[in-house]
Amino acid sequence: MSATTKQNFDHRKYRPYPPLNLPDRTWPDNMIEQAPIWCSVDLRDGNQALVEPMNVEQKSRLWDLLIEIGFKEIEIGFPAASQPDFDFTRMIIEENRIPDDVTIQALVQAREPLIERTYEALQGCKQAIVHVYNSTSTVQRKHVFGLDRAGITNIAVQGAQWVKEYADKQTGTDWTFQYSPESFTGTEMDYAAEVCNAVIDVWQPTADKKVIINLPSTVEMTTPNVYADQIEWMCRHLKNRENLIVSLHTHNDRGTGIASSEFGLMAGADRVEGTLFGNGERTGNLDIVTMAMNMYSQGIDSGLNFANMDEIRRCAEYCTQIDTNPRHPYVGELVFTAFSGSHQDAIRKCLNEYQADDPWDIAYLPIDPKDINRDYQAVIRINSQSGKGGVAYIMEQDFGFKMPRALQIDFSHVIQKYSEETETEVPNHVIWESFQNAYINCDKPLSLLAYTISQDVQKQADTISVRLQEADGTEQTLSGSGSGPIEAFVSVLKNHYDLSFNLIDYHEHAIGAGSDAKAACYIQIKVENQYYFGVGLDSDIMTASMTAVLRAINNAINANSAIQSVDAKSA
Repeated sequence: MSATTKQNFDHRKYRPYPPLNLPDRTWPDNMIEQAPIWCSVDLRDGNQALVEPMNVEQKSRLWDLLIEIGFKEIEIGFPAASQPDFDFTRMIIEENRIPDDVTIQALVQAREPLIERTYEALQGCKQAIVHVYNSTSTVQRKHVFGLDRAGITNIAVQGAQWVKEYADKQTGTDWTFQYSPESFTGTEMDYAAEVCNAVIDVWQPTADKKVIINLPSTVEMTTPNVYADQIEWMCRHLKNRENLIVSLHTHNDRGTGIASSEFGLMAGADRVEGTLFGNGERTGNLDIVTMAMNMYSQGIDSGLNFANMDEIRRCAEYCTQIDTNPRHPYVGELVFTAFSGSHQDAIRKCLNEYQADDPWDIAYLPIDPKDINRDYQAVIRINSQSGKGGVAYIMEQDFGFKMPRALQIDFSHVIQKYSEETETEVPNHVIWESFQNAYINCDKPLSLLAYTISQDVQKQADTISVRLQEADGTEQTLSGSGSGPIEAFVSVLKNHYDLSFNLIDYHEHAIGAGSDAKAACYIQIKVENQYYFGVGLDSDIMTASMTAVLRAINNAINANSAIQSVDAKSA
């Protein structure tokens, strides 16, 4: 790093944001217990933040999506400042595309020609919010407008008067007025209350005709707790609070826009504005999807339907031409994916015990992926960091094999080796192929051709006759006895081939049901200090069991272990 570069990176040019003196704050003890009024600003704030703003077709698709999700308030644009926004506003009004329970919102600066044009765009709609704003921050008062507090208040009051006058001229529409002191977080609190109260005096809200006071963190300047203090303070100092709807419009400059809105609701706000995935100016707006899903995960009905999350994401990506980060909360491709072996094991065990009527309580999964039409198939993906739990989950969920613990461990080493050698994630079909190659496709040097079993009830022993094929094609018909079919089969192998091994573990279960059901059998043997596994799969359980024994023995022989060559022994 050059000396010049290091010198340019100098924290001393910045000053800490002053906290608000609110020692009797109450919001930290509050909980979010119900959803706010949601207002989507995707078609305005989200649109103006795009490198290439949406065309009419894209805007139309996004409008339909917002309606389908369940938004009841949608800011459709800045019709006085943009001809495409004006045309889109007219289109959805004239084509009767606004449901009766949806209110559109139009943004406008506190300037009479723009306000007049806004009402022209909104003519004929059933209900609408006219959202007027002017900047109140210290830096804009000083450097942009060159006005003192009184001068900025005059702009706000005059704008409020024009909004009211033009509404009175246009009958047939249910009007709601909204005021934003833009750059609220850069405004002194006493002045923010002063200018908002001046606007409230003009509009005179009532219980039947409430006014929206929107308090935006146009630039996020400090921690969310300070913003919450500001909201609680404003709620105490706004006139006619009972007839106001206090609204939030948080940006994400510090990466805490969601937390700021959540804290703001706890501090007394009633409404939030944001975009589906946080798309907006600079680092973006409040991410409504994440905030709503946060509530959902706490058992709160957000009033918004994200059941088809992948379709919502795809539509938003098409309309905005912005890809969604794979780690985006609730939405991203990888958010229900665990690569860590311990995480995978915990998820698998929790899911195995989960009952449909139980409260959701699954390790590492804050919500049930099925709720948003995601698939458990994608919960666990395998790479070199994955352990036995993840491999076991894939084998059970995708292929029906419930591997015993020892086999899980052994097979996880197979997959880890593959992943490390290829330096890639291991797709499910490769996991299945690896499983077959390791434990099923191992029928040499010994394979089972046929068998018969007879039982002597009095001696409680089974006699078995088996026909085996050896690696060179030679067939052997052998017989022996034991206390059960498997023990009898093992004794045949040991006696005829002089094999030295111990059968350590045996598991079985069914895969499928009815006439298509098959038995899966797992065998673990020990040769000196090494363990080997074989898996049998057949509609006949005894065939599956004996095949699994042979495959475990074959794996031991092929591993050049202490067990001797079958051909040499038989000779």
